[in-house]
Amino acid sequence: MQTTFTDNQLRDPGTQRANEILRSCVHCGFCTATCPTYQVLGDELDSPRGRIYLIKDMLENERVPDEKTVKHIDRCLSCLACMTTCPSGVHYMHLVDHARAYIDKHYKRPLSDRALRWLLARVLPYPTRFRLALLGAKLARPFKGLLPDARLRAMLEMAPKVIPPVSRNDDPQSFAASGTPLKRVALMTGCAQKALNTDINDATIRLLRRFGCEVVVAEGAGCCGALTHHMGREGESHAAAARNIRAWMAEKTGKGLDAIVINTSGCGTTVKDYGHMFRNDPLAADAAVVSGLAMDISELLMQLDLPTGAEKGVTVAYHAACSLQHGQQIKTHPKTLLKQAGFTVVEPADSHLCCGSAGTYNLLQPDISAQLKARKVRTLEARSPDIIAAGNIGCMMQIGSATKVPIVHTVELLDWATGGPKPPALSQNPADSAVPNLR
Repeated sequence: MQTTFTDNQLRDPGTQRANEILRSCVHCGFCTATCPTYQVLGDELDSPRGRIYLIKDMLENERVPDEKTVKHIDRCLSCLACMTTCPSGVHYMHLVDHARAYIDKHYKRPLSDRALRWLLARVLPYPTRFRLALLGAKLARPFKGLLPDARLRAMLEMAPKVIPPVSRNDDPQSFAASGTPLKRVALMTGCAQKALNTDINDATIRLLRRFGCEVVVAEGAGCCGALTHHMGREGESHAAAARNIRAWMAEKTGKGLDAIVINTSGCGTTVKDYGHMFRNDPLAADAAVVSGLAMDISELLMQLDLPTGAEKGVTVAYHAACSLQHGQQIKTHPKTLLKQAGFTVVEPADSHLCCGSAGTYNLLQPDISAQLKARKVRTLEARSPDIIAAGNIGCMMQIGSATKVPIVHTVELLDWATGGPKPPALSQNPADSAVPNLR
């Protein structure tokens, strides 16, 4: 794609990067075949190629974003399926992130939109605030029909039936390895996950300790910044990321770290991009080190000596989170580990397509999200699984809200298969009677 940025415009690092990305696009349109919003809406401007044209025009002309441009960019899930499909290596993630930051600086949204985004940015990254908000949403849910805004109704529907107790395992501390220590790793405990599902971190700690890892929850680490980053709130997202970089580097330069383990794939995609986010910042070197240490839990488990288990007689439908399969290009590890543990693993049709969760997307774009959720649940249930497994809390909440098949994190199943307790979600779910006990 030909671009016409001036030398002065290209002095801005964000514009310079956008120019590189735009010039790599050859207009082939392969991305439209795997774009969930294009499939649902059928509008070229709701495809990656269409959005690229809108972004190019906006940035080159340095114009105030108009309502049309903002609408189509807002509708992007950032599922990154287009990056997996693209034969030219167009780094759409960096381009759309820059466009969102530009929009946040130059476009004045309607008051209701500004208020909702402010609320999400002030609540979701803070576990205590989020927990209180979930309690309020649970109490207000019977009155959701009175709300005129579908986005507010989606917020009420998000609250789980049972709000988990606070887990002390999420506090800063160190857990010794069982037996001979093989690795020392920092566990990112996250933000929303600490309010929505504390079983995931608990299972991760048990599993890693069982197979020779000292697990550290670093003082000062918290939200990865992804939630605000994808809303274009660059200052807030970078501040959250900087806190993590400092916290993990303190561990790295202290007793050392072999890895930073992340069990929420949306967070993992962002942490692995810290090196890019801070490339022109005094923290650049440390950010690059942190990105290099960051690993999805499945990546680390592939390095450990997990045993091969006997056939369990349990069929698991594996949902591949977009941030894992497209954002991090991790496609086989979770399935390999589940099969090795003795589970029968099946996949839904069109497994490359998004479930519609996408961070705050299900709250900001509830109508499109609901269509994607219905399709994903339909394809998962078509495989008649005993359990659905996923590697991202957002996907788990999204899919779990529309199916009676119990859904758990992949790491919970691996913990169960290697001596840990049965995942609490299986015991609490009404469909639990259909889940066989492990042999």
